[in-house]
Amino acid sequence: MNTQEKEISYQNTNTYSTLNSITPSTKNVWLVFHGIGYLSRYFIRLFDSLNKDDNYIIAPQAPSKYYKGEDYRRVGSSWLTKENTLRETDNILRYVDAVIDYENIPEHANFIVLGYSQGVSIASRWIASRKIKCDAFVMISGGFPKELQKEDFTFLPENTKITHIVGEKDPYFEIEKVEAEKQRVQNILPQIEFRTHPGGHELNINSLKNIV
Repeated sequence: MNTQEKEISYQNTNTYSTLNSITPSTKNVWLVFHGIGYLSRYFIRLFDSLNKDDNYIIAPQAPSKYYKGEDYRRVGSSWLTKENTLRETDNILRYVDAVIDYENIPEHANFIVLGYSQGVSIASRWIASRKIKCDAFVMISGGFPKELQKEDFTFLPENTKITHIVGEKDPYFEIEKVEAEKQRVQNILPQIEFRTHPGGHELNINSLKNIV
């Protein structure tokens, strides 16, 4: 058997979701990356309780979609797998670049990057590779990429607020692993603040108070 795996480039189109509107009074623009199993139009609803005049939310959509459950009715999505990870990461980050270019975020607003669960890997890689000087970076219930090091984030201003949030009842995070991960991430991002909420593997909107 003489098989080959080849590679080809082509133009692709993807959606993303937004919530509220950008106005001169907008205080915060959020770029939020959902976790595995979500679609952006549902994930963005979690931010609906934020003040609508102050906050504009942008939720990119993971490109790989699949049916959830055996009834083939609900659709979820995933950012990355272990298959061809480097190339897929490059494709996704270029898609995020296109979203941000199109949105033309105003300079007067705080820029907040948030990753939830699997979205943490995309958010952190995008910030590191594009040298994004965001006002705040929030990681919720997700692992920090193993390849990223302290030197990947030396461009961040000291006043960039970095927050790591995990649920006290999150079944995916054993306390020993959480403590080890906290130490590793703190060595990379010394200004990080660690928070918890009383729930499980979820985005608790109340834990986002005073993020900036």
